[in-house]
Amino acid sequence: MKKFLHEFKEFALRGNVFDMAVGVIIGGSFGKITTSLVNDVFMPFLSLITGSVDFTQWKLVLKAGNEAADISEVALNYGNFIATVIDFLLIALVVFLMVKGMNVLHRRREAPAPEPEAPKAPTTEELLTEIRDLLKEQK
Repeated sequence: MKKFLHEFKEFALRGNVFDMAVGVIIGGSFGKITTSLVNDVFMPFLSLITGSVDFTQWKLVLKAGNEAADISEVALNYGNFIATVIDFLLIALVVFLMVKGMNVLHRRREAPAPEPEAPKAPTTEELLTEIRDLLKEQK
């Protein structure tokens, strides 16, 4: 048991676990931001376009409720579902853009440095001129 606790302590105190915890907390906050964006910004515009007062209240009633008899309504809340799908799509888009950006940064970091240009080889005329000059010097 002591060994197990020691291994767990090493695992929990490793930097990656803390980084992951920070990511989860920030991700939860980001989820709240996108939910608010969907519910408070996009849905009112969508409701305005469709003529509905509150888009998230759209539903298909399967069984009507009766408050006097204390029977609750059974309904498919497809307006909430559509809002949740839009919320998911926004989060997926942002995550996709973040991953794409990170891939670009990794490619830039891992790209090999450009090789220096090889020295330019002399032309045939330059070589012939050099040979001629060397022959003149030998005479």
